[in-house]
Amino acid sequence: MENKLIVIEGLDGGGKTTQLELLKKDYPDFRFITFPNYGSSSGQIISNYLDGAYNEMNPSVSAYTASCFYAVDRYTSFKTDWEEDYRNGKIIISARYVSSNAIYQMTKLPSDKWEEYMSWLFDIEYNKFAIPKPSATIFLDMPIEVSRQLLLKRNNGDTKKLDLHESDLQFMSSCRKAALYVAERENWEMISCAENGSPKPINEIHKILVEKIEGLFRK
Repeated sequence: MENKLIVIEGLDGGGKTTQLELLKKDYPDFRFITFPNYGSSSGQIISNYLDGAYNEMNPSVSAYTASCFYAVDRYTSFKTDWEEDYRNGKIIISARYVSSNAIYQMTKLPSDKWEEYMSWLFDIEYNKFAIPKPSATIFLDMPIEVSRQLLLKRNNGDTKKLDLHESDLQFMSSCRKAALYVAERENWEMISCAENGSPKPINEIHKILVEKIEGLFRK
């Protein structure tokens, strides 16, 4: 691999956090990061956004303003937390990254504006902010109806505990369509995480994930 950043991506409720914790046991020498970084000052802005503090009704504006919130959070995290590890050659595995903006914000725009948005997004994050480009993105593909069940189970069935994105089933369905679009465009590695309307066993998904990561080292 030319660089050393692997992104684990997926929609809410798709199992990213669970898989990240398992990977930490497999690769104790790797550096693991997660976005958004809610514990930071930039992460607080994102928390406010997800709680509905910025009531921007124009989606063509919201797609770009919200993207900037997340982009600043990633830049802040890189410069203050993991840049040294990255420069020193440590393997970085990130749960969510620039790819999340492409999934969650691009879908607010009509499909004929997606290419324009992605060009803007990749330019501002990878060129203007100059954060590292991932060597690979692995997408945990969980159907919306299954991830919804998992989210509600995690919150004891309380829909009020779901954030702005999680509570909108139609929006989440659109996000999956956007994710599959970007996955094909950017040649993401894909892992199917459900079968017959139910999530696959965690260990089965994890085995496939490890195989894909190991495969990256052999390239």
